[in-house]
Amino acid sequence: MKELKEFDISFIGLKEGEHKFEYQIDKKFFDAFEFDEFDDASIKVGLVFVKKATMLELEFSSEGTINVPCDQTGESFDMPIEGSLSLIVKFGDGYDDGNEEIIYVPHTEHRINVAHSIFEMLVLSAPAKRIHPKVLDGTMQSEALNKLEELKVKKSTKNTEDTTDPRWGKLKDLLIDKTQRNGTSKEKDI
Repeated sequence: MKELKEFDISFIGLKEGEHKFEYQIDKKFFDAFEFDEFDDASIKVGLVFVKKATMLELEFSSEGTINVPCDQTGESFDMPIEGSLSLIVKFGDGYDDGNEEIIYVPHTEHRINVAHSIFEMLVLSAPAKRIHPKVLDGTMQSEALNKLEELKVKKSTKNTEDTTDPRWGKLKDLLIDKTQRNGTSKEKDI
């Protein structure tokens, strides 16, 4: 991953209190992380950055679209996404991002880069299943859908017993015969 300096926030010079930042995310941002699942992106990310005496609070929010291929047809389409992420940055002896919600940075640090946090939020806010809206409403016409429809197994209108393997029928007869014998012997005992 290339370091994205435009996502650095130098908090040493900021006054305590709330500060707002905005970022416009596009394909180049994801290319920096060598992430190629999105063909394109147009996402607005807002960050409310609260500086306190002993820690930093970060509230990320995002809204926009990603251009992705449909899982069924391969046709690209713009999918709307939105997400949010809350982080707390505390100061300690060294850097530790082992916790999902709390990051520790050294006391000597004077800036924080929020690019990786934005990347994680955006990737996790994208749905795992990506279906083109025209597939969902039935208006999509494509070769892939036509081929899937052609290969779909047709339901038989025949009785299911007609298509059953005859060997299973013989086993079923044995099972029925056994239960009938057990049932009649119990009736005699009563």
